[in-house]
Amino acid sequence: MSLDLQLENLRCPTVAVGGTNGKSTTCSLLERMLAHNHRRVVRCGEDALPVSSVPNQGADLDFVVLSVDPFELQQVRQLRPAVAVLLNLWPDPKPENYVRSFAGLFGNQQYFDWAVIQSQALARLRQAEVPIPSKVISFSATDPQADLGLDRGLLVSRLPNWEGPLLDLAHCLVRGPHYAEDLLATLAVGHALRVPLETMVDALKTFHAGPHRCELVAEFNGVQFIDDSKACNLDALQGALQAARPGLDGQPNVWLIAGGRDLSGHDFHDVGPLISKRVKGAFVIGEASQKIRLAWSLFTPCMQSASLLEAVAEAASNAASGDVVLLSPACSGLDQFRNYQHRGQVFCEGVKSIGRGQVAPRPHMSGVLAPDRS
Repeated sequence: MSLDLQLENLRCPTVAVGGTNGKSTTCSLLERMLAHNHRRVVRCGEDALPVSSVPNQGADLDFVVLSVDPFELQQVRQLRPAVAVLLNLWPDPKPENYVRSFAGLFGNQQYFDWAVIQSQALARLRQAEVPIPSKVISFSATDPQADLGLDRGLLVSRLPNWEGPLLDLAHCLVRGPHYAEDLLATLAVGHALRVPLETMVDALKTFHAGPHRCELVAEFNGVQFIDDSKACNLDALQGALQAARPGLDGQPNVWLIAGGRDLSGHDFHDVGPLISKRVKGAFVIGEASQKIRLAWSLFTPCMQSASLLEAVAEAASNAASGDVVLLSPACSGLDQFRNYQHRGQVFCEGVKSIGRGQVAPRPHMSGVLAPDRS
């Protein structure tokens, strides 16, 4: 059933969330924040219920929180969210037709509705002359001109009559600028819906992102093992690297496992400077492994592995106390796995094997592998 048909009989306001990355996390944050504030809410879309499954088509609800993708937005005519959220448009530049596809988030809104938009995405919408008839709140972890932003670890508001610190990221269970933007978007929606700040903060501080999203699987001998299998593009990989704990004196301390099927034709050189800064060594797997190795060997020691389990074992044997072994593939796993969940489960099994002492010691990469300049 098309989204239009599902929305036709919906009888409660909608908070619709679109963007390249972070939709599921932000929808979960919104659901948690609204429920904590005694709003009757159901989350629909990706990783959740279809709208058609909402009991009584929402007559007994205060809100439906709906994740929408660009393809759905190109087809939909019935969507008119009370609050429309656009998280990001990655990579930049995106083709203009991709940017314009998000016009469906805002096209039916009225002047009294709200649009919560990442400031970089807002600039792209305006460049593409996408009309936004509603009231706009901008947010960004990097733009100091945004209405809501990140300042030395604090989420802050610059909105008139709501200025000041909102939430200390250090008090949250999630970390990193990509999660900061999800939290900023949620705070902006709460403000638009007149939810008290103190009760928003109570809900957001204890939010856990869920499986396969920068999830700490285990820590052995001072080495953290992080499952970020959900990261299927370079933007998500960058967020995971920025969120990983820093190395001593700012030295690289991440052993990165990446690769799979490159469905988007990424230019893996784009993340080279960050790889050089954060990654001690990379183990690449899957169909894109050779492409990634050629790009990243300019920035860090990089080795192809025959399987994810082999990569986990190699990374673990090279890691020292204070290091991080990070699965953040930047690719689809459909060449080797059923989905990102299956890939994350295999990673977790590999980590458990290490904890049980079932992995034989291997020589350290630093002793056998120099950066590949080929």
